[in-house]
Amino acid sequence: MPERPLKPSESKYVPNVRQLLELVGENPKREGLVRTPERFLRSLRYLTSGYGESVEGIVNGALFEEPFSEMVIVRNIEFYSLCEHHLVPFFGKCHVGYLPNGRIIGLSKIPRLVNHFARRLQVQERLTAEISQCLMDTLAPHGVGVVVEAQHLCMMMRGVEKQGANTLTSSLLGQFQSGSTRAEFFNLIK
Repeated sequence: MPERPLKPSESKYVPNVRQLLELVGENPKREGLVRTPERFLRSLRYLTSGYGESVEGIVNGALFEEPFSEMVIVRNIEFYSLCEHHLVPFFGKCHVGYLPNGRIIGLSKIPRLVNHFARRLQVQERLTAEISQCLMDTLAPHGVGVVVEAQHLCMMMRGVEKQGANTLTSSLLGQFQSGSTRAEFFNLIK
């Protein structure tokens, strides 16, 4: 699928990207860089597409009355995001669980919601909390658990330059805060 051209409101930033190329010592007229400003802006549009979506549009009515009352978990959801402090990627896996309260959500909607929040300028802590709160608000389940494990290029490529460091965050709401449900969730996502 061909990439959509820049909107006039986006095209006005092309000179700014050219200036950034000059700032790092490059020649924006060099063959390999001539179209880089437009490519960068289209890429940025995609990487931050979560701002242009709504939870309602993603869920799209895929909530179903169902008496199922056991834990539902979707594990190992890959995600990619941009650190809001350095505009450098962080990426990893997200594990999401919930205890239905008479309603379930279409399984594909959970990774879509993860992407919705990941495709914004983020910090991992807020990303984790936004996903759990969104599911709590959308489903009204007995509880929600979200664990995010990620690697941050802002720590790997610059700064402390630690390649093997992973960051784990969790957000547990409702019954996921209780000892037995919490333990079951953490045991199942291992």
